[in-house]
Amino acid sequence: MSLFNRISFAFIVVMANVGSIYAGELCHGSFVNPITDVCWSCLFPITIGSVAVYSSDTPDNSSNPSSPVCACGTPFPRVGISIGFWEPMALVDVTRQPFCLVNLGGLQLNMGSSFGTGTVETANGDHNTDFYYVHWYRFPLLYWLKVITDGLCLETGDLDIAYLTELDPTWRDDEWSFILNPEAILFGNPIAQAACAADSLAASTIGPIDYLFWCGGAQGSLYPMTGHVQEHIGGVQASTLLTERMAFKMHREGLLWESAGVDGAPLCQLYPSIFMPKSRYRYQMVNPVPTTGSGGCHPFGATTMSWGAGHEYPFNGEDFGYLVWRKRNCCML
Repeated sequence: MSLFNRISFAFIVVMANVGSIYAGELCHGSFVNPITDVCWSCLFPITIGSVAVYSSDTPDNSSNPSSPVCACGTPFPRVGISIGFWEPMALVDVTRQPFCLVNLGGLQLNMGSSFGTGTVETANGDHNTDFYYVHWYRFPLLYWLKVITDGLCLETGDLDIAYLTELDPTWRDDEWSFILNPEAILFGNPIAQAACAADSLAASTIGPIDYLFWCGGAQGSLYPMTGHVQEHIGGVQASTLLTERMAFKMHREGLLWESAGVDGAPLCQLYPSIFMPKSRYRYQMVNPVPTTGSGGCHPFGATTMSWGAGHEYPFNGEDFGYLVWRKRNCCML
């Protein structure tokens, strides 16, 4: 666990004992049922080498190793099979209520009034904006269910609150955020943003374009890495963008590592990547309305118009929860 995670967890434990945890009147959510709320078809396709042994309707343009045979370990490597699949690895809250734990049943941490409430400004029809808080939880579901027993091929550990943006001063302030991503100045112009139209079309059909790393597809721009959305279309669109932006931010901070679909050593361990490979992520909504069954999960950047209707509603349906899936290529020994 990183230093930031340790501080965050300790802070929660201390404040939970000093203050209180309660079901907030403005905080809504439910625990994720691993049977009924998870889109299990999102595991697919499953590949051995570059060959799909079980296909999927969800776009997947992520890479796979060319060889079905791999080897890991030193000084005497063990031979295994190079396998690829999609792994549920994180839960994400997107909420306007500070410390509202949407995916933990709508529990509210009582931290006092010093943390401001998020906003949605729709008074100006030409420029609607919003601000949400985001929480990231480690959620290694396949490891808990023992679906795959090879530790090299799974995210392991316990349920853990890995990131609370309320504790991150860069999440509220674009200028502070500039410290982490100074290249953002290169993409705040019409030409760079116009290129995102191609990413939007690709993400909704064949999968996102990784080299357009600043684009959030149909949702908008992944910059700045803050909780502000400059073009708010609706809660589903905004919360989806912030889920993708949070994954990008954690890659930049070295908190998320990558599993590469290439031959060799990357099949044996994860490695850092400061720019998020969008094609290796997908998401599904779990709060307020779980999206399951065929078509329940979506590539990063894909439009929400095909599924978002009825997934946001007044009062009880304004806090959002997502389950993030990551493509995993590994050497199964």
